[in-house]
Amino acid sequence: MMDDLDRAIINRLQGGFPVCDHPYAVVAEQLGTSEVDLLARLEKLLKDRVLSRFGPMYHAENLGGGLSLAAMKIPEADFERVAAIVNAMPEVAHNYARDHSLNMWFVLATETPQMQGEAIARIERDTGYPVFNMPKIKEYFIGLNLQV
Repeated sequence: MMDDLDRAIINRLQGGFPVCDHPYAVVAEQLGTSEVDLLARLEKLLKDRVLSRFGPMYHAENLGGGLSLAAMKIPEADFERVAAIVNAMPEVAHNYARDHSLNMWFVLATETPQMQGEAIARIERDTGYPVFNMPKIKEYFIGLNLQV
């Protein structure tokens, strides 16, 4: 269960993170708590899977990497097995089930554009299913801030 401070932490951190020597102390002060409490709460929110990730968002292409949206068509009976394999790959983020013939969608981010093909080949080999790769052609930014 989240309390008011947990909600305030999530709401505050969606809007950005201070770039300074002690960013957690700055956020803690803004929220009226201690740095130790803030860090402990973030760890608990991650451990309890209230948050799936807490960290910076990078533009892979600006750093020389590759970024794609990928999809797979997985039989329902095999979905959990395939999801476990795909989710274990460090290149995979944001894997979601969808009500569509292509029912597994995920983001594939690699250190280089060439590594996209290697990661896709590993997924196909390890799961036994083809990956439909949809590399980004144009980027659109839509700010999304979900108040909890």
